Amino acid sequence: MWTPVVRRVAKAVVPRQDAVLSVSKRGFHRVAYTEWGDPAAQRAAICVHGLTRQGRDFDRLAVALVRRGYRVICPDLAGRGLSDWLADPDDYALPQYTMDLTVLLARLDIAEADWVGTSLGGLIGMVFAGQGRSPIRKLVLNDIGPSLGWPALYRIGNYLWSAPRSFPSLAAAETYYREILAPFGDLSDADWKHMTRYSVARGPDGSYGVLCDPGIVRAFRPRFHYDLSMWKYWNAIHCPVLALHGEHSDLLLPETVAEMARKGPRATVVDIPGCGHAPALLDDDQVGLVVDWLTK
Repeated sequence: MWTPVVRRVAKAVVPRQDAVLSVSKRGFHRVAYTEWGDPAAQRAAICVHGLTRQGRDFDRLAVALVRRGYRVICPDLAGRGLSDWLADPDDYALPQYTMDLTVLLARLDIAEADWVGTSLGGLIGMVFAGQGRSPIRKLVLNDIGPSLGWPALYRIGNYLWSAPRSFPSLAAAETYYREILAPFGDLSDADWKHMTRYSVARGPDGSYGVLCDPGIVRAFRPRFHYDLSMWKYWNAIHCPVLALHGEHSDLLLPETVAEMARKGPRATVVDIPGCGHAPALLDDDQVGLVVDWLTK
């Protein structure tokens, strides 16, 4: 009886790629996602990436969750990864992302899920969890909170405005990501290669185009983000919340973390050493921390 069980687990950790059709004011678009595990599993987890990233950032966490009996869904937000770019860049905002992921949950017939959100993915998770009859059972926020540090937003906006659209080689792309994503922590060479591999795609001319719509920078115009506050959603959350805080983060500030522990759902806060914004959730300690909290 032992061998068939091993074979089932091995098959379960192979990712499956698919997409769902969602809609914006300008028409329909595909939202791609990677699915892991048994579709009939009793528990589901939705892992949502940060601003310029994509769902394959969660590969290691997804495998660990599948081994604990989860079905795991890792979407590429519109304009990132394998998802379509939006016709109107102004739609790169929380209402559209919430619509897209509601469509995805309905498509997959998921009535309840745990949510792991890095940065922007955590903001979307707060919107979901702060609604009445929310489908979120537990919420993990990876270095994000109801208010954001203005200097970090300014830094991210500048990075987006100047970000390259292509690279002459994979090696050049990896060099760039190692520099710009250095706050993710002390990653292994294999980790950097993995992150680079799913961040770009080779074009007909042999160059590697970035799998991220430059139009997402529209969300960083002053009137959109300087006064961003999510406290109304935070105070409406009733599910348990784990807040991961990068030790050197300039986006999730210590005073915000302290308020998150006192207000609303009174988050359990864990500081992640050696990281800024945001911990990559790739090493064994970070993955184990999230998996253990979700499954306890």
